[in-house]
Amino acid sequence: MRRERVVVLALDGVYPFELGIPSRILGAADDRYEVLTCSVDGRPVRTNADFGVTVEHGPEALATAGTVVIAPVAPAHLADEVSDDVLAALAPIRPGTRIVSICTGAFVLAAAGLLDGRRATTHWQVADRFRRMFPRVDLDPDVLFVDDHPFLTSAGAASGVDVCLHLVRKDHGSRLANSVARRCVVPPFRDGGQAQYIEQPVPEQGAASTAGTRAWALERLDEPLTLADLSGHARMSQRTFARRFHDEVGLSPGRWLIQQRVARARHLLESSDLTVDQIAGRVGFATGASLRQHLNAAIGVSPQAYRRTFQTAR
Repeated sequence: MRRERVVVLALDGVYPFELGIPSRILGAADDRYEVLTCSVDGRPVRTNADFGVTVEHGPEALATAGTVVIAPVAPAHLADEVSDDVLAALAPIRPGTRIVSICTGAFVLAAAGLLDGRRATTHWQVADRFRRMFPRVDLDPDVLFVDDHPFLTSAGAASGVDVCLHLVRKDHGSRLANSVARRCVVPPFRDGGQAQYIEQPVPEQGAASTAGTRAWALERLDEPLTLADLSGHARMSQRTFARRFHDEVGLSPGRWLIQQRVARARHLLESSDLTVDQIAGRVGFATGASLRQHLNAAIGVSPQAYRRTFQTAR
């Protein structure tokens, strides 16, 4: 199978962790991707840490990419307009090339006019600044990543992992994406629509967590789970459970259950020959029609179209 070339653009002030995400995640995908790193002039790049990085390639590498990733820079390095050298580096990118930004990398794409009229996201802390600078972009600062093909934008550091896993999943299916996640010891799937900012990701000392109940629910997705069932398992009142669940996950229990059921259905559509009605029953949707409705709301396609896409990829 031909490897896809992914070229990561590193700019001065780049965050070292995020710069390495594409190579680490896509590089673990059974040799399906070739990941190169470049700068706008082929010279070393200053990071926002106390060290620089030497890259092996100049901007000419971007013209050879099937996917381009714009790594983020510290907010202090963001300018109102994209510099001429960055514009010159982006210019040779072939039409139709998939372009991904991590965190503040979205500022580069927006300043180049590539996101006008499109939905996008960036880190929630710089969302107000982004809106002031780029009013033509439909910014959603409350999600982990946005896939508005051929542009994908993601939020803060860990969401760079999420969007790269999304690329693997989209290109080669959930089996390989899950394998990559296990190798990298990261969560295999966080839906792009999940909230960026979670008020209380770790419960306060002495407070009960909902994590055990979430694990319990994942083993029973085929059952008609209610808020009463979940709060009863957690031994909390429904009101306390719902509040604590939202603090820890960033979603209501009902929305979280739907996301998990859709994710399980997507996996079964990719990896099995079960009918839509059979899959609906296994993941807790009452009917095939309900599954169709929720899948279409989540990713905009029918189960049959989704299955055909991954059958073709395989």
